[in-house]
Amino acid sequence: MNVTGATPTSVGHALGDVRLMLRDSAERIRLFARHPVEQFRINVERTGFGYPSQVVFLIDVVVLAISVIAVGQRIGEGYLPSVLPFLAALLTLAHWPLHVLFDVMPGPLLLTALTLGAVGLFLAQPVQNDAAPFILIAVAGEVAAIAPMIVSIPVALTMIVQLMFFESIGHVDLGLPIYGFAVLCGWMTGQMMNYQRRYLYQEREYQEVRAVQAADEERRRIAREVHDVIAHSLSITLLHVTAARHALQTDRDVDEAVDALADAERLGRQAMADIRRTVGLLDQRPASQTPEPGLDDIPELVEDFVRAGMEVDYSLCGDTARVSAGIGLALYRIGQESLSNVAKHAPGARATVRIVLSTREVAVEVRNTLAAGALPRTGRGMGISGMRQRAALLGGTLTAGPLADGWHVHARIPLTGGHLACMAVSAEDSLWTVLQSMTRKRAEDEPENGEHAAGKPSATTEQLLPNAHAKGER
Repeated sequence: MNVTGATPTSVGHALGDVRLMLRDSAERIRLFARHPVEQFRINVERTGFGYPSQVVFLIDVVVLAISVIAVGQRIGEGYLPSVLPFLAALLTLAHWPLHVLFDVMPGPLLLTALTLGAVGLFLAQPVQNDAAPFILIAVAGEVAAIAPMIVSIPVALTMIVQLMFFESIGHVDLGLPIYGFAVLCGWMTGQMMNYQRRYLYQEREYQEVRAVQAADEERRRIAREVHDVIAHSLSITLLHVTAARHALQTDRDVDEAVDALADAERLGRQAMADIRRTVGLLDQRPASQTPEPGLDDIPELVEDFVRAGMEVDYSLCGDTARVSAGIGLALYRIGQESLSNVAKHAPGARATVRIVLSTREVAVEVRNTLAAGALPRTGRGMGISGMRQRAALLGGTLTAGPLADGWHVHARIPLTGGHLACMAVSAEDSLWTVLQSMTRKRAEDEPENGEHAAGKPSATTEQLLPNAHAKGER
């Protein structure tokens, strides 16, 4: 080992570290001299105690004021040739010069050591009605406010022990019980501030959790809206395209095909507008002032499916004025998703939509038949779960499942106000359904005439739209 070569190298590294430390200290002093308030705030934030810089500044001002009073008392008692009072006053706030010059964080142990040293120097020169012990009270509260109890309790006990020592040699004139009780009061005040800080941190964490949950719920809501809009638009657009293809391929009816394609284009544009509005919810600014669809828009929704070739029987009974916008949107989306599922999973099926408003709730039921030999498929996609979530958010329930000859979706949502008396309308709807089924069966048994073979739409499809309108208005 080359000892002679190692010594100069070690000294060189040490000198380099010292120069680097001095350069950093000079930079911190320069910044503090140029912006003292801002740098003080930054230094307080760096400590990580979580208190505003104004609170820390106020405590330091109180400690400095007590130190000045203690120095003045000793000057009045004739201790002027001694430098102990001035040295004690410097120790009370020495943690900030240490932090600025050497980047030493003012932790609880450093504050305790400097305070015990400063009060010891003050009490070494006793005076009447001494103010120096009040420094212990302030610092005991400060340590309790930034340190856990396992640290702050020994600190407070150590301060009391120091007072007991100087009281035993006669340097504390007011008596130990008064100063000891004052130190405990200071510790209790700091401990309450510490509890308040912890509760504040806990509340901030809860707010972050709630914010994340709210963001997740909003994303799920937007996902449901986008799913409903896309599923409805694609299903009904495909129905129109299928009708256009059938008109051109089978009947060679260009006019009917053009009408179907025009309806598909209109619905596609409407779907794009709905998607833009829904995706616009992700932005901070509202993308559009267009209201969300509601209960009054369901007849138009049914009309779109009817024009696309689906047989839909729609009825509504009750006072619609009592339906809020949120419930109306849920009813619209449930009907939209249910009819879209019918168009997608049961093409050619006949659907029935019933909405009944009572005094306490609104009930919506969507039923559809199945083609002969077709098996009902249990829903596992996002549509049924989204409908259940919509109903659950409004305090309602939704069930969906197979029937003997089809599928049904039934939802109940609590509703305040209204009247009953929907039995007659329901009976009328049932009778209308039977009569329409008989009429359709008789029309199917009749031979096709020349006009129908030429490409005119069937009587059932033509009559369905006015029937749906009439029942919707009723």
